[in-house]
Amino acid sequence: MKIKESWGSRLFDACNAVLMVMLAAAMLYPMVFVLSASISDNAKVVSGQVLLWPKSLSLAAYERLVFNPDLWISYWNTIRYTTVHTALTLMATAAMAYPLAKKWLPGRRHVLLMAAFTMLFSGGMIPTFLVVQRLGLLDTIWAIVLPSLISTWHLFIMRTFFEALPEELEDAATIDGCGTLQVLIRIVLPLSLPVLVTIGLYTAVNQWNAFFDALIYLNDRSMYPLQLMLRNILIAGSNIQGEGDTSYMETMKYAMIIIATLPILCVYPFVQKYFIQGSMIGGIKG
Repeated sequence: MKIKESWGSRLFDACNAVLMVMLAAAMLYPMVFVLSASISDNAKVVSGQVLLWPKSLSLAAYERLVFNPDLWISYWNTIRYTTVHTALTLMATAAMAYPLAKKWLPGRRHVLLMAAFTMLFSGGMIPTFLVVQRLGLLDTIWAIVLPSLISTWHLFIMRTFFEALPEELEDAATIDGCGTLQVLIRIVLPLSLPVLVTIGLYTAVNQWNAFFDALIYLNDRSMYPLQLMLRNILIAGSNIQGEGDTSYMETMKYAMIIIATLPILCVYPFVQKYFIQGSMIGGIKG
């Protein structure tokens, strides 16, 4: 039997639909504008004639970027930093979160308090730089990866997820002869795919968009990531084709934004279901 909706309920649904459309338009407009500006004539972009749709189609900005070797070097560096950082972060976070999920662990409460302390206070930028310098990590991939290897917030989310898993599964695996490490790798981690993908996506996006650590720790231009190259174009006004040539400067900025953003936009749809599930479980449990 079909339930008849009241006038107030239909009005509420209509208002929600209008609000969602407005929010979607507000989020999509900057992306459409950047894409349109990147394939428009530079003079029309500078004069403000490009508002939504491209004017006088031109791929000159993309041609200049694609044939520039610095772009591909920085692209490779970003892929390298993101892959290594994400993989090591997941391994280190899981290795720390799993024992902290066990209530019988001696000193568990004190370790959790010390971990929570780092969410409020940190050593600061200068002490961190001195540590990285004294360890000889400057101008290496480890200067980008190691200082931010474990996020306390991600640690608590993964610990909460591990606590929610049935202990009977681990007991059964132990009876079958599995050690603690085997239980973690063969039982716990396969069941924790949603939270692993969620934390992995957060970590990968943050690392892909990061430039400040590279700005501090890297002096070798061959080690620069993509975002540092983008920063030089957007903020410093550095033209990768030469300081004297500014005829394509504005469209190159937008083209660089598209090139830097495209990989994340392509990956997200494939991990969206794990992302939503992992975020809800990590936020509700515990």
